[in-house]
Amino acid sequence: MPTSPSLDAKTGHQGPSRRFCVAPMMDWTTSHYRYLARQLSRHTLLYTEMVTTGALIHGDTARFLRHDETEYPLALQLGGSDAKELAYCAKLAQQYGFDEVNLNVGCPSDRVQNNMIGACLMGHPDKVAEGVTAMIEATELPVTVKHRIGINGRESWEELCEFIEKVSAAGCKTFIVHARIAILEGLSPKENRDIPPLKYDWVYRLKQAYPHLEIIINGGIKTFDECHDHLAHTDGVMLGREAYHNPWLLAGVDNEFFGQPAPVASRHEALQAMFPFIQQELDRGVYLTHITRHIMGLFLGMPGGRQFRRHLSENANKPGSGLEVIEQALAKVREPVGITES
Repeated sequence: MPTSPSLDAKTGHQGPSRRFCVAPMMDWTTSHYRYLARQLSRHTLLYTEMVTTGALIHGDTARFLRHDETEYPLALQLGGSDAKELAYCAKLAQQYGFDEVNLNVGCPSDRVQNNMIGACLMGHPDKVAEGVTAMIEATELPVTVKHRIGINGRESWEELCEFIEKVSAAGCKTFIVHARIAILEGLSPKENRDIPPLKYDWVYRLKQAYPHLEIIINGGIKTFDECHDHLAHTDGVMLGREAYHNPWLLAGVDNEFFGQPAPVASRHEALQAMFPFIQQELDRGVYLTHITRHIMGLFLGMPGGRQFRRHLSENANKPGSGLEVIEQALAKVREPVGITES
């Protein structure tokens, strides 16, 4: 069922708490990963992969928006620039029960640039504002924007402020800021996540300059200590690759950032809690390897963790593979009971 808009108790901003979020990541933050993440943290805000408006309008809408209700709180990230198409897809987000709809203004790949999607929109703040206005008018969900601090050729502080002011005037109150510029020519998407220098102080300055806006910081964050440092200056943190490659990190989030008990005491417990969901997916015809690739990092750094990953790698792709492969892999690893940050 669609969820109703709410106010975050700490920040007073609309929608779910964004104090701790996992970033939208193509091919990674699928429903299978999100189901695992939700076993580890009840309060982390999860995001889908970016879904383009074209895919939703002309493709298999139900497949792209399919998710399990246990994944809530969950935000849908859209890629697009046409205001009418964004409005239509924002309505779909509400119909399918998402808690937030987010516009991607940060992806630097050539493929999305050619369709006026992602980071190239940093150079067109009026177009972003037009899209945001249309989305807000189309849905009761909070509409947020995830963006870079600039793009090559448009990377000054003044231009960043112009972007924020135009888009916030359109009604957006939450900005998720990847603290790097995107270089749209000459760097791959992977290089754009590493080579442009991080400028966390620019994100801090945004919060100082626009205290009425909700500012979430993203980019290169790996540890809880780093999160707390950022939270002294911003409203929330968003982790990407670290939360994917080392998902057990999420098991400490509810206690560390929300004052709530962890939902599980061990990695074994978290994975075993997924078994009914995994069997349901297998019954739908999903290949086991499409699920297990998202749990490879669960035992990172644990005795037997390498054997766990090897067993899954060697056996999950075999015809007819089922839950027994995961059970066999689990038998190869031992762990202490208790939540610690990995």
